Amino acid sequence: MRRIIVIGTTGSGKTTLARAIACRLRLPHGEQDAWNHLAGWQEAPLPQFRVAVDTFTAQPGWVMDGNYSKARDIGWARADTLVWLDYPAQVVFWRVLTRTLRRVVGRQELWNGNRETWRGAVQADAPLRWLFRTHWRRRRELPEQAAEYPHLTLIRLRSPREAQRWLERLSPEAESARPPRSA
Repeated sequence: MRRIIVIGTTGSGKTTLARAIACRLRLPHGEQDAWNHLAGWQEAPLPQFRVAVDTFTAQPGWVMDGNYSKARDIGWARADTLVWLDYPAQVVFWRVLTRTLRRVVGRQELWNGNRETWRGAVQADAPLRWLFRTHWRRRRELPEQAAEYPHLTLIRLRSPREAQRWLERLSPEAESARPPRSA
């Protein structure tokens, strides 16, 4: 386990878990949101985004988080492990809601100078709205998508507690970090 992608619905904790894995395994961490969201919330041109993913995943070891299908063929092909945060909608709903409030009220800088705003929190692509548009569809589609990459070890974590227990067992040797098969 040296090339790891952490996926899950918006607000599931992909970046937080990916950073923790990277720290434990002493690997670089890459965040697809940071490559996609340019200053002023502009979306990176597709070639630029794909080059960022290609460059990052060309390293011998890494942890990357994100669900972007526009570079899945690069990242998933090079990964050896797919960690799926498959949490219930009500868990993710509260996480997205509190995260959005914390970011808006605290004027937290995200990527490339961007900040969430009250206005942005209610727009069509706002995280809460995105959650309701994508959560159940992704749960249905992900097993089929993962099957297209049979070399991947799929680790499906169904609760924050299960993710925490898995992370606590993770070591730089990492072969012992596989959870009981729940996928």
